Amino acid sequence: DIPEIPESISFCRALQVADFSGNPLTRLPESFPELQNLTCLSVNDISLQALPENIGNLYNLASLELRENLLTYLPESLAQLQRLEELDLGNNELYNLPETIGALFNLKDLWLDGNQLAEIPQEVGNLKNLLCLDVSENKLECLPEEISGLTSLTDLLVSQNLLQILPDGIGKYKRLSILKVDQNKLIQLTDSIGDCESLTELVLTENQLQSLPKSIGKLKKLNNLNADRNKLTSLPKEIGGCCSLNVFSVRDNRLSRIPSEISQATELHVLDVAGNRLTYLPLSLTTLKLKALWLSDNQSQPLLTFQTDTDPETGEKILTCVLLPQMPSEPGCQDNLPRCGALESLVNEVSDETWNERAVNRVSAIRFLEDEKDEEDNEM
Repeated sequence: DIPEIPESISFCRALQVADFSGNPLTRLPESFPELQNLTCLSVNDISLQALPENIGNLYNLASLELRENLLTYLPESLAQLQRLEELDLGNNELYNLPETIGALFNLKDLWLDGNQLAEIPQEVGNLKNLLCLDVSENKLECLPEEISGLTSLTDLLVSQNLLQILPDGIGKYKRLSILKVDQNKLIQLTDSIGDCESLTELVLTENQLQSLPKSIGKLKKLNNLNADRNKLTSLPKEIGGCCSLNVFSVRDNRLSRIPSEISQATELHVLDVAGNRLTYLPLSLTTLKLKALWLSDNQSQPLLTFQTDTDPETGEKILTCVLLPQMPSEPGCQDNLPRCGALESLVNEVSDETWNERAVNRVSAIRFLEDEKDEEDNEM
């Protein structure tokens, strides 16, 4: 519940680590940047509205955490933090980034998720040492081609934006392990994705993709591929080339078949093809050691075919099928016969009175032949 930091904190010349997160502060004292031995500063979730303009004077800073504040802009002097390796600006109100952010050459982790960014300056491509870039939950419609300069990148998170395409330069990410592009507006996936040779996780959920590029089969280290809720009408046979694929999910698409080459992905253990339009599965699937297979909601036709007919009594046009009309069970039905719910009998007739009387006293049971000796115990 500390409401403010006194200006006199600047006399703590040897201070290296300061964490004021979660206090009801709204500002840092103007003298704060005089703490020139500070290496780690955490001021998460304090309703901070602005940074001191001379924040760049903290030139020994290696980690700066500013998550969950009310920052709308960054001071130009931020570019002077040449030793900064970690910068967390997630969940603020930033509408743009200064071009000078490209001067933070030693930056390894940059979190910008949960802001209002409509674009990223091309200078971000200068961050050659960047390992993790998170720009999820913004308003990005495109990524600059210069972003291909981030050749050290291992994690790229761009979920929940407005991206329609990814730059071709993404293929230069030879170290990229995790790529999350879910909840965007992707209409196609660049062929160069196949050059991301270290990719282990690719998340494409909730986009507008109608196909996947053939080059995806070059991803020999890919372990998890999720393309749920797209508009995929087919899968490339090259998908079998993903020899390390463990989990493959394409739920809620428009697939009518699965290529038999999927069996070449011998490490596949989880396959989710629910909510498609599959009429059959390839026989080659039996060679896989699947632990889980989802197939629900693939029915392309109704279970029953209805015919039009005319009611002989009223002359009304009606629909009928093989199961209509249903007939009630016969009254003397032997109790030791297995029952099949409402379909106990389709051919015997009884009076309404008898039917109602039996319905009241009705007991449903499933019996198994090997359990005959326990019949009396297990009847209920």
